[in-house]
Amino acid sequence: MTPSFIQANTNGRLHSATEPSISPLDRGFLYGDAIYEVWRTHQGVIFTWDEHWARLGRSAASLHMNLPWTADEMLAEVRRTAAAYRTATSFAGELYIRLQVSRGAGPIGLDVALADQATFVLLVQPCPENAPAVLRDGLRLSIATTLRRNPIESLDPAWKTGNYLNNLLGLREARVRGADEVLMLNLRGEITEASTSNIAFVRGTEIVTPPVSAGILEGITRAVVLKIIAPAAGVAVRETAIRPDELGAMSECFVLSTTKNIAPVGAIDARAFKVSAGTVTARLQTAFDAHIRAVGVARPALRV
Repeated sequence: MTPSFIQANTNGRLHSATEPSISPLDRGFLYGDAIYEVWRTHQGVIFTWDEHWARLGRSAASLHMNLPWTADEMLAEVRRTAAAYRTATSFAGELYIRLQVSRGAGPIGLDVALADQATFVLLVQPCPENAPAVLRDGLRLSIATTLRRNPIESLDPAWKTGNYLNNLLGLREARVRGADEVLMLNLRGEITEASTSNIAFVRGTEIVTPPVSAGILEGITRAVVLKIIAPAAGVAVRETAIRPDELGAMSECFVLSTTKNIAPVGAIDARAFKVSAGTVTARLQTAFDAHIRAVGVARPALRV
């Protein structure tokens, strides 16, 4: 089996992700009428399973979409898919698990009543890890100038949907300028988030991060860091609007996501940030690692 092999599970059928598995009339394909979640394992244990499942439910409710499976039923499918991947590849490392739910297929047309029934696709592959250079030097971000983050009033970024063009085009703009990631502003000119990560800064002795009301995804890793990790590390947290002209007051910056965990940012355009062993970011990373180990011991039932 090649290293690029991805194990798929479409509505309970296990197959290679290279095989066709959904109808051309699927609404996720035609209209982005879908929601999704991504989990990863730490020490072989699915991290924050319940929190991600709850967010999937909130996204479904926001789109008036029915989820016909229970959390336990889907967890059983995740286990089957992960086991099939490990059998096919002999891979023993950490897994990336993506679940996409479409409203279903049906006649062409925007009316949601045309959908037949919800479908799911699970994808399992190795979880990407932060490269040593990223941990040493930090990511390079660039502020998008041609696009703004979707406003809450139009398509709320808190809904984790299958429509990612805003993020995709923002990231493209940043990559053209040689950056690793994009930093999106909202229509008020406030900092929101990166293409697939939340963002936070260190100002003085506290963490500052955009509030959900700025128009961001309610990140699961963000919530863990703000509610558990930062207090454990003795770091105060403030959720507040942040504008680009305030970056000069920030000494550190980091992004947060399921796959990146806590990753340092070395620069946003020309503004450089401190990346070293003695930073607040490094303290958070250490506390996060300890939390992961504790969760792994406490949740052996989530081992895959």
